[in-house]
Amino acid sequence: MTHRPYRSALYLPGSNDRALDKARTLAVDAILFDLEDAVAVDQKAAARDGLAAALIQGGYGGRARIVRINGFDTEWADDDLAAIAAAKPDGILLPKVDSGADIETLDAKMSALSGYGDTRIWAMIETPLGVLNAAQIAAHPRMEGFVLGTNDLAKDLNTRSGVARGPLMTSLQLSLLAARAHGLVALDGVYNAFKDEDGLRAECEQGRDMGFDGKTLIHPAQVAVANVAFAPSEQEVDLAHRQIEAFEAAEAEGKGVAVVDGLIVENLHIVTARATLAKMKMIATLEN
Repeated sequence: MTHRPYRSALYLPGSNDRALDKARTLAVDAILFDLEDAVAVDQKAAARDGLAAALIQGGYGGRARIVRINGFDTEWADDDLAAIAAAKPDGILLPKVDSGADIETLDAKMSALSGYGDTRIWAMIETPLGVLNAAQIAAHPRMEGFVLGTNDLAKDLNTRSGVARGPLMTSLQLSLLAARAHGLVALDGVYNAFKDEDGLRAECEQGRDMGFDGKTLIHPAQVAVANVAFAPSEQEVDLAHRQIEAFEAAEAEGKGVAVVDGLIVENLHIVTARATLAKMKMIATLEN
């Protein structure tokens, strides 16, 4: 697992030049530049060309630059890939991934174009078949992360909205298990009521407690809440320091465990503690 933070991942329409420029100043960890759902059919060509120019111009700092292309069941996907290649994005996000074969297809097309040498693949998990095949999808060596498409998934499952996303819980957990089994980043789905800060906070905290790395967002007003929710708390950072200190002292005495706050601390806790501190260091780097 990377220690790079993905607390906030903001969708931006590739057709909105003003938004592309504003994104250079937003405190987001990742930008999901969208050429799919957020772009009207008659704007597809202009959006891909404008986005490529903006990415080549740069100025996005340490933010992860991930481009969501159109699916291969459309007429636009190949042109999206060709136009974006010169911009050398950090990732290509493929919508509605159903199986590992979809990732194999994308990998082959990217490999045939110069510019994608270091670019990784991200998969939208937003169909029932995608959830059932999540482990197969995650296994591809070029994969870096999952993005949960909870709106499409809820539609396909014919669920009713409910408290704490109960109808989606199995899908969320299966996708997260697959991501973790193969060392991938996992980003939770969007919260649609972008003016409901309390609701967003509650869903971010739920996703964080489940194990997701961050939240996908639809509005800049949601960024601050996600950044706080998915960052280690002061208490967690303090505990990490004390666990490492106690464990190293125990090791110096030839012991394999330590005790902190009345609880046993073993090597597995130290792995988590060091990851927590590494994540905080990366967050500080991004924010500075």
